[in-house]
Amino acid sequence: KNSEITAALAKNQEKYHKTKSNLEALKNITERYEGYGNSIKKVMELKDTKKGIIGVVADIIKVDKKYEVAIETALGGNIQNIVTDTETTIEYLKKHRFGRATFLPLSSMSNKTNFNAPDALEEKGVIGLASDLVDIKKEYEGVAKYLLGRVMVVDTVDNAISIERKYRYTVRIVTLEGEYLNVGGSISGGAFKNNSNLLGRRREIDELEKYISKLREEKSALDKELLDNRSNTSAVNEEINKINAGLQEQ
Repeated sequence: KNSEITAALAKNQEKYHKTKSNLEALKNITERYEGYGNSIKKVMELKDTKKGIIGVVADIIKVDKKYEVAIETALGGNIQNIVTDTETTIEYLKKHRFGRATFLPLSSMSNKTNFNAPDALEEKGVIGLASDLVDIKKEYEGVAKYLLGRVMVVDTVDNAISIERKYRYTVRIVTLEGEYLNVGGSISGGAFKNNSNLLGRRREIDELEKYISKLREEKSALDKELLDNRSNTSAVNEEINKINAGLQEQ
């Protein structure tokens, strides 16, 4: 029994060290904003020292894994936009010539959704507006409405095309597979490739941290089981020795 517990502990520690290594690597590229433009990186280096820089869009938006492809497709290049508190912060960043970047000041963001075809939300295959499928703090809702409030998320491209035809190509639609149907009828599609995975990084960090916590709990349980087992073994051995001593005396 002890050998089985020891083997389980060794396997647990192997998983723990591998997961921890992956977590540290992911945190490193996330904190250094790998995959973002140089101007974005330069601005984000000031985040901890310059009041008013909140983060890039990917920092403030969370979304279920099943919607990540759709939401990242809907955001497009806007995922690298920098969210600030006011226009004053933008003027400071321009003054220091950090390069071109798009800023979204919260002071000018509205919580209203200007979606022009509310009836389309009842059509077959519609999951909802992209802005309603993300998890975001209340103070940042205006950013989500501004970037995603006019885009519908639909399950399949066939349903999306059917809706576009019915509404005469006046709505923006993104599918779960990453096809984008724009106003006017153009469709961007094909295999979705997301090497940088900007939107999913923080979700992956959360998942890895939870898995590490689970492995720690598992190790504690195995350590306790091994200790209890050794104590029981010691007690049994002691009893056997007493019996043997008694037999010898007899």
